[in-house]
Amino acid sequence: MDIIEKVIAFARPASRRGVAGIWDDEHKMVAAASKVHQAGFTQIEAISPFPLHGIDDAIGIPRSFIPWVTFVFGLIGFSFGTWFTWWASAVDWPLIIGGKPMWSLPAFVPIMFECTILFAALASVGALIFICGLPQVDPPVIDPALSSHKFGIWVPEGSKGFNGPQLEQIFKDHGAVDIKRAEF
Repeated sequence: MDIIEKVIAFARPASRRGVAGIWDDEHKMVAAASKVHQAGFTQIEAISPFPLHGIDDAIGIPRSFIPWVTFVFGLIGFSFGTWFTWWASAVDWPLIIGGKPMWSLPAFVPIMFECTILFAALASVGALIFICGLPQVDPPVIDPALSSHKFGIWVPEGSKGFNGPQLEQIFKDHGAVDIKRAEF
């Protein structure tokens, strides 16, 4: 097995079997997701072509920790920018110019600001890529229309309290236009 095949095998997610419901109306899908969560199902995946208001609460997703990553790395970037400007102007290459101090805060505020933004942004993107499990090579597709105009809920068979017929009945009761046994 060459290196490219190893990378693809590592990046390809292991697909799991489960039940998927597909809707034409996002409001019905959010109501169904809430009902599925209330019925005790876990590991619910909501699939939508755009962000849906209220879906996080409906399926019990907690608030993301990425704002904390952004905040911490922003502080680290600010500290680095402050330290680096002080070190460069007062320690490594001190120049006396017109009797001005070796390190003057107003002159280096833009550098500290830019280091704050750089560290925070790169850490946020890195954390997002990590927790989303990207890159995913050749992910399984439940229905191609889920990326353009339809909405879906997928629950894996390994979910706590999984009951296929009960789940399919919840989907039917909430107006699913299609119910599939699928890998995702």
